[in-house]
Amino acid sequence: MRISYQSTRGGEQGVTASQAILKGLACDGGLFMPTELPKLDLTMKELAGKTYQETAYEVMKLFLTDFTEEELKYCIEKAYDSKFDTETIAPLVKADGAYYLELFHGSTIAFKDMALSILPYFMTTAAKKNHADKEIVILTATSGDTGKAAMAGFADVPGTRIIVFYPKDGVSRVQELQMVTQKGDNTSVVAIHGNFDDAQTGVKRIFADKEFGAELADHGFQFSSANSINIGRLVPQVVYYVYAYASLLANEEIKDGEEINVTVPTGNFGNILAAYFAKQLGVPIKKLICASNDNKVLYDFFQTGTYDRQRDFILTTSPSMDILISSNLERLLYLSTGCDAEQTAKLMNQLGTEGHYTVTPEMKAKMADFCGGFATEAEDAAAIRELYDETGYVIDTHTGVASAVYQQYKKNTGDETKTVIASTASPYKFSRSVMEAISDEKLPEDEFAVIDELCRVSGVEIPKAVEEIRNAQIRHKLECDVQDMKKTVAKILGI
Repeated sequence: MRISYQSTRGGEQGVTASQAILKGLACDGGLFMPTELPKLDLTMKELAGKTYQETAYEVMKLFLTDFTEEELKYCIEKAYDSKFDTETIAPLVKADGAYYLELFHGSTIAFKDMALSILPYFMTTAAKKNHADKEIVILTATSGDTGKAAMAGFADVPGTRIIVFYPKDGVSRVQELQMVTQKGDNTSVVAIHGNFDDAQTGVKRIFADKEFGAELADHGFQFSSANSINIGRLVPQVVYYVYAYASLLANEEIKDGEEINVTVPTGNFGNILAAYFAKQLGVPIKKLICASNDNKVLYDFFQTGTYDRQRDFILTTSPSMDILISSNLERLLYLSTGCDAEQTAKLMNQLGTEGHYTVTPEMKAKMADFCGGFATEAEDAAAIRELYDETGYVIDTHTGVASAVYQQYKKNTGDETKTVIASTASPYKFSRSVMEAISDEKLPEDEFAVIDELCRVSGVEIPKAVEEIRNAQIRHKLECDVQDMKKTVAKILGI
């Protein structure tokens, strides 16, 4: 079966997987979606004995149908190697009755590595397949993790450049240091004076600027994206949910066919959408629990059917979730309309012009697999503390939100279904907030002294990614106002 891709807003159809990966965003501002969601060729029992890499091939071949077996296996082999500090790539840890799917064993200690370690190989393979003659400029907005993971993936990859925008004062100190110390002659990092939504909207605006696109082409450049709006980001994320279920089965934690719930700390909606795709593939997932922090726009949406971004933007200790415009939700909207591009475009246009939209009762009914919950800052910290006190297991602030929401969900519903919680970052990425949650002691001012203290209390070795930035040189110092993002891109590219 050869799947093609189309825009959620109807402007492009019949696009191959490799073309969709190269473009990133459709020309009408929509997101690329497969013409149908495929089913796994193998049973979960057959997948239970496979490695992460073998599972990745079984999932990815279903979506990336214009990649040859040789091309796809090459991309997988190059991506999931010794960059990860564990052979299992995505281990499951059982703690306090839940299964924490650790997605932070890659080179930047966050779940974004799971997809961004393979995207550069997808991109360069796609460029060859489509005889692309222009230098690919990866343009990305980050709420903290995507930027570093994308730069680590694309650093010094021939034929590519990468420009990352992040909100100044809107990420953790470790996240910022990881970005501003990034090596690579083709990497650029810019702090914007605004929040993540400003950065994301600015990047989308640049993508939609046809005149600027033509000017870039004249200078030998073409844009693409490393955000989860790129289908090449989403497909690799489906893999770890399939692998998680197969691992539970292999470890005899569940019976074949037994349903599980999945709880995901959610910002841009890509990670939980990947779990939904895994369910459509045939993974027995019952409920998808969407966990929000104080920026609870998604929680409100699942409660009421109204998406309203007109609210205060709150800076929290889980900054990767400090998002009010969840881009990937557009893909779920599209599916819930029965793939009606016109209706999807209308809703997205309404969000852009009026700041809100409301789905129909029929659309809401089609989203019944999802339920929302949110955790305040205090509830997040309490969940981290409780898990540590009871088990000695330390989680980061985003996983803390998911853990708190999972406990609320169980209490409110009485649903005791075995649950996988997506653990999206190493606690070392947010060491100060984590230490404030688990310790009553006054913490030192120095960030690395806090990191050393976390190592002492957790017994977990400090990751290489953190040790590397301890004394690393600051290489990127660019800042700009939101309205100057396009001008800054032009300057970086020498246009």
